[in-house]
Amino acid sequence: MKTRNHHRRRAASGVPPERKSLSMKERTIIIIIALLVMLTVPVLAQEQPASEAANSGQELAKKLSNPIASLISVPLQFNYDQGYGPNDGKRYVLNIQPVIPKPISKNWNVISRTILPVVYQSDIAGSSGAQFGLGDVVQSIFFSPSKPTKSGLIWGAGPVFLLPTGTDALLSARQWGTGPTFVVLKQAKGQTVGLLANHIWSVAGPDSRPDVSSTFVQPFYSFTTPKLVTYGLNTESTYNWQTNEWSVPINATVSKLTKFGKQLVSIGGGVRYWAKSPDGGPDGWGLRLSITYLFPTK
Repeated sequence: MKTRNHHRRRAASGVPPERKSLSMKERTIIIIIALLVMLTVPVLAQEQPASEAANSGQELAKKLSNPIASLISVPLQFNYDQGYGPNDGKRYVLNIQPVIPKPISKNWNVISRTILPVVYQSDIAGSSGAQFGLGDVVQSIFFSPSKPTKSGLIWGAGPVFLLPTGTDALLSARQWGTGPTFVVLKQAKGQTVGLLANHIWSVAGPDSRPDVSSTFVQPFYSFTTPKLVTYGLNTESTYNWQTNEWSVPINATVSKLTKFGKQLVSIGGGVRYWAKSPDGGPDGWGLRLSITYLFPTK
């Protein structure tokens, strides 16, 4: 966990604790991604027909808060974090996260949930320079009942896989991994409360790289209004059993379900605060922007 001693160590090493100004390349990356998001913002002013908003809009907005809903979606999630290492390294990640459900019987669905990160980072490990490319893929497969339980619980469970697709040594664990994953949630009166978790052990990879043994825990809460605005709060905490360290970012977001032409989209953004991080990890505040393309199943 970072403490004031972390900043004292920076000062003792001769590196001033003040934030460095962003380089032209970093500013360009932020501007390009922000423009891609903001090009669709005017759509928020468009009104949907009352019947559509009342009948399908609220149901779709509610499904977006369910990680294993019977809804094909492609979220594009941009994250910015800072404060890495003694040189205040920065990291920009675009997560491409398609979610594809498929019925396998009358009573069961299988849901594929993929996270493919595209990363640009600078000075993550001291004066390590900049890297740009793909990170490691996390692939989850959930088997879920097609209907909630009598008490209204929605749940799913299955395997999760870590695939070493990173294109740079500083973007990849260089380990193949697997383990269990599960999600459980309940939805009522516009509210969604639930928990998503997994654990990944490395099963193959070079001996020169550390083994992977990490637990991911994501409790989440959201509230969707009749105007299809969703307010969300979650943590995406990871415990590294190899180093006995927690990473705990707290995310607060708001999103709006609307249309871009005939395409259903959810546009959102929010902030992140790192409550805990390992030495050399991210620090302070971060940023999240997202666009999710929806393809309702018939």
